[in-house]
Amino acid sequence: MYSVLKPIIFLFSPEQAHRITMWCLDFVVSFGVGRRFLQYFFGYSHPRLQHEVMGVIFPNPVGLAAGFDKDAKHVVGLSALGFGFIEVGTVTPVPQIGSPQPRLFRLPADEALINRMGFNNEGLDALVGRLKTLRDTKPSSTLIIGGNIGKNKDTPNDKAVDDYAKCFIALFPWVDYFVVNVSSPNTPNLRALQEKEPLTHLLKHLQSLNVSHTKHKPILLKIAPDLTQEQLDDIADIVTETKLSGIIATNTTISRAHLNTSLTQIESIGAGGLSGKPLHLRSVEVVHYMRHKLGKEAVIIGVGGIDSAETAQQMMDAGANLIQLYTGFIYRGPILVKQILAKIS
Repeated sequence: MYSVLKPIIFLFSPEQAHRITMWCLDFVVSFGVGRRFLQYFFGYSHPRLQHEVMGVIFPNPVGLAAGFDKDAKHVVGLSALGFGFIEVGTVTPVPQIGSPQPRLFRLPADEALINRMGFNNEGLDALVGRLKTLRDTKPSSTLIIGGNIGKNKDTPNDKAVDDYAKCFIALFPWVDYFVVNVSSPNTPNLRALQEKEPLTHLLKHLQSLNVSHTKHKPILLKIAPDLTQEQLDDIADIVTETKLSGIIATNTTISRAHLNTSLTQIESIGAGGLSGKPLHLRSVEVVHYMRHKLGKEAVIIGVGGIDSAETAQQMMDAGANLIQLYTGFIYRGPILVKQILAKIS
């Protein structure tokens, strides 16, 4: 069915297509029979798929990566498509409109995307309000939701801890785990926070907030695929030192190597993070390396170029406890979740 609809959807700009498809999804799940139809058609359950990770019971290990539903507007509909968990955000304390449009580009020849969205979101208060409503409604009572947190564009790096802390405190009652995003290439100087000293300071502060609660929440660090081996070694040391639950590997890449899309088109698009099929090999390499460095106890969520049951299995074989989809979901459609679950069950 998606193979028929995709050429029509791709006639629209990526952001227009997203709005249209999410409106249609929300409309279908607004009817009980519609939600049940989607769950029947796209859902896949098996006792072996249930994973307890970080003290959280995931109905299955395939999640939706952050960025797809930044403001938690479509969680109920997306959960009906078979995902075991959904990560919302990246959220910032104050709403921001993000980068000027156009800022999201398809590379069909590579089954990839380039984005420079710039943490566009409606802000922390709006997200908290929606998540509170979700948690109070029966259809979403068992949803596993991650909260991906960031800093506002105009917040200087030496004040970034305050932004992350605000997000952490406000979201704490409403999410099952946290992701600290310091690896997006689309917020100026954000990746500088991946350096050892500022990152250790940030994570220690969040952990101090975490341990002030009777029941702690898992905190993961999302890392870039463009880090050197020495930087990955530093990340492993920091994760161990700050007692983080683990990492998400990886975010989008600034590399443009080995693309089928013409250089002229790539240059016309300009800056942004690349996701999709070309990222897969590097993401798997990072997951494999970090599993070796962190040992078996740390949690790794693998994301990057997963577009089939085979690439999902490769990521899990490399050491990922859980996996996430984004660009592959756009190119392959919602049936991808079911195909992966059937393969790994």
